[in-house]
Amino acid sequence: MTETTLRRSGGRAARLSARASVAEPAMRPIRPGLRGGQYRPLSDADVQRIHEAALRALFEIGLADAPESGIAAMTAAGAILGTDRRLRFPPAMVEDALARTRRDLVLFGRSPENDLDLSGTRVHFGTAGAAVHMVDVETDRYRESTVADLHDAARIADVLDNIHFVQRPMVCRDIPDNLEMDLNTIYACCTGTLKHVGTSFTDPDFVDDALELLHMIAGSEAAWRDRPFVSNSNCFVVPPMKFATESCKVMEACIRGGMPVLLLSAGQAGATAPVTIAGAIVQAVAECLAGLCYVDALAPGHPVIFGTWPFVSDLRTGAMSGGSGEQALLTAGCAQMHAFYGLPGGAAAGIADSKRPDMQAGWEQMCSNVMAGLAGLNMVYEAAGMHASLLGFCHESLILGDDLIGQALRCVRGIEVDDDTLALDAIRDACIGGVGHYLGSSQTLARMQRDYVYPALGDRSSPKEWEERGKPDLLAQTTARKMAILATTPRARLDPATDKAIRARFRIHLPA
Repeated sequence: MTETTLRRSGGRAARLSARASVAEPAMRPIRPGLRGGQYRPLSDADVQRIHEAALRALFEIGLADAPESGIAAMTAAGAILGTDRRLRFPPAMVEDALARTRRDLVLFGRSPENDLDLSGTRVHFGTAGAAVHMVDVETDRYRESTVADLHDAARIADVLDNIHFVQRPMVCRDIPDNLEMDLNTIYACCTGTLKHVGTSFTDPDFVDDALELLHMIAGSEAAWRDRPFVSNSNCFVVPPMKFATESCKVMEACIRGGMPVLLLSAGQAGATAPVTIAGAIVQAVAECLAGLCYVDALAPGHPVIFGTWPFVSDLRTGAMSGGSGEQALLTAGCAQMHAFYGLPGGAAAGIADSKRPDMQAGWEQMCSNVMAGLAGLNMVYEAAGMHASLLGFCHESLILGDDLIGQALRCVRGIEVDDDTLALDAIRDACIGGVGHYLGSSQTLARMQRDYVYPALGDRSSPKEWEERGKPDLLAQTTARKMAILATTPRARLDPATDKAIRARFRIHLPA
C-alpha cells in the first residue's frame, strides 16, 4: 500500500467523521437572517418611478371602504375624505408615516433562539397560506385539512432548520365554528412550534379571546406584551384600492393587544391588480403605504411588516399561477421596494402550481425561493409545502422544502473572497511536493461544514450505490421522516397545568 493510498484512506475517514459532527450555529454554512440583496431586477430609477407612481395613486385615487374608526384616525392625521367617500393621502402624510415606522423589528419566538431580526435585507423562510386541502401522498388524493394536520405541520416545521417561522398554512376545515377555529389555530400552532407564529382572525370580536389565550400561553399579559410571539396576518385591503372593513377592525384590535401586524396586499395581476409586473407592484406598494398611514394614525411605531403580496394569473384561464417565473419577478421586485423604504417586508414565494411533490413542484418552488432570497426579502412566506396555487398543503413537501430552502440559502450567502478562500496556500501544498489533490487536506476538512450544504433527503449517490441500496424512493423516505418526527413529543408542548387551564376556558379540539 502506497503512502498516497494511506493518506487518502485517512483523509476519507476524517471527512466522514467531520461530516457526522454538527457545526456550531455561527459556523454553519446557512442560518436564519443571512443578508440578501444581490439580485436587483429594478434599476434605481425604476424604484424611484414606482415610488412616485404609488404616491400619485394614493393622492389622486385613494382607497374606499375604511371603517368609521379608521376614517376618524386617518383624517385626523392628514388624510382627505372625498365626497366619493374615498380617503386620499397627501405625499407629506405618507412620508411622515414612513419616517415613524420601525426599522429595527424583531419577531419573537416562544423561545429566544427562534427570534427573527428583520433589519436590512436579512432573509427568513417560512410557511403561510390558507389551504383548504391536504395532499395525501400515500393515496395521491386531496382531502379537507384538519386541526390535527395543522398541529402536525407546526411540529414538523419546528424541527426543520431552514423553516424559520410558521404562519398558519391551512384552514381547520373540521371546526365549523369560526371562533373555535381561530382559537384552535393558535393553540395548534403554538403547541407545535417554539418558532414565531402568524395567524388570521375571521371576526374582530374574536381577537380579545385570542389575546386571552395567548396571555395564558405566555404566562401573563405583561409577558405577552414583552415578547409577542404571534403576529396577525391581515388582509386589510381588497384590491384594487379598497380597505377591507372587517379586517381593518381586526387590525385595530390586534394593535390594541400589542400584536405585530403583517399588512397584506394580495392583488392578482390581470384580475384585481394591473396586468403588468410594474403596475402590480405599484398598486401593492400604494395599498401597503396606505396601511402604514393607518397604523401610524392609530399607534406610531407599532411593529408592522410591509406585506406586498401581488400574485400572478395564468391569463389563458384567469387562474392563479404561484409557480410562474412572473411570480418570482414580482416577489423580487417587491423585496427591492422594501429595501428602498428600509422597512421590514414580506411577500410570497415557493408556491407550486403542481398538485403533488414532483419535478414541476421542484422547479416552481426553487425558482421563486432563490430569487426572493437573493433579492433580500425579509420574510419569505409560503416557501414550503404549498401546492395547487395555495389550495393544497403537503407535509412531505414541507420536509422536502427544508432541503430546497437550504440550497436557496446557500445561494443567498454568496461567495466570500479573502486570503483563505483564494486558496493559494492549498494549491501550493497540493501541487508542490503534495499528493496532487485536496481530499483530506486541512482546508477541505476545515471548510466542508462551513461552506457546503448537504441535503438531508436528496440522493447524491452513484447509480450503482443507489441500486445496491434498493433504489430508495424519495417520497417514501420523506414519509418515514415525517412519521419519525410525529412520533416524538413536541418541545412546544405546554406544561400540564397551563394546558388544563386553557382547556377549561376554551374548547380545544386536539386531544390532550
